[in-house]
Amino acid sequence: KWKSLYQIQGERKRIMRETCSKYKSNNRRIITPYHVSRIFVEDKYRVLYCEVPKAGCSNWKRVLMVLNGLASSTKDIQHNTVHYGNYLKRLDGFDHKGIYHRLNTYTKMLFIREPFEKLVSAFRDKFEHPNNYYHPVFGKAIISRYRVNATKEALRTGSGVKFKEFIQYLLDVHRPVGMDIHWDHVNRLCSPCLIDYDFVGKFESMEEDANFFLHLIGAPQNLTFPKFKDRHSNEERTTTKITKQYFAQLSPSQRQQSYDFYYMDYLMFNYSKP
Repeated sequence: KWKSLYQIQGERKRIMRETCSKYKSNNRRIITPYHVSRIFVEDKYRVLYCEVPKAGCSNWKRVLMVLNGLASSTKDIQHNTVHYGNYLKRLDGFDHKGIYHRLNTYTKMLFIREPFEKLVSAFRDKFEHPNNYYHPVFGKAIISRYRVNATKEALRTGSGVKFKEFIQYLLDVHRPVGMDIHWDHVNRLCSPCLIDYDFVGKFESMEEDANFFLHLIGAPQNLTFPKFKDRHSNEERTTTKITKQYFAQLSPSQRQQSYDFYYMDYLMFNYSKP
């Protein structure tokens, strides 16, 4: 079993590197704090984890906190503690020497997810539930730009953004409000053409990949990757079927443009075109 998992890793890294050398000329660029701002550091087991939202990141941070001795079990750690507790250090918090030392000696990993599924998961989480950041900041701007005859109430609250409107915003080069890590490209979040990741896990094979990674770094035997769904736990996880229902609301050209938007992620991580 380990042998086939090693082979899968080799194949994922090969495809990633080949895509980088084919499309990217930045192989010799200097790594700046900006490039490593999404990378979390666990010094005890010498792990660097690049956070990709909607690909198991809450549970990965829980695992890192347990590895670091900040908690005895992943079950004990609340969502807000994970995301707002500032218990985990980020790589951009170190000086130049500290950054390079860790990049050169720690095990660097990232976990990814099929881009459209990740996008729908982010949309459902941020726009279909009450949210006192995404509705006023993104919702208001999206509704006022893309909804004809929007009601005063919708313009005031920014609630009720439709998936089609969200996609219009995403594909608009003159976006009324900037990008967000929840729907940005993995390519931009983690700079895989600049940082040579040792391990590439996939959300679709999370349990197997995660536990293989924990085995590789020599994590305690009793630590396994948590299975629980972090937010809106009574709701079904975003699946391929649910993703199709959302994309059915778009025109063929919007679907194609959305694919083009995430083209590098599809290519680099070997996901087939939906």
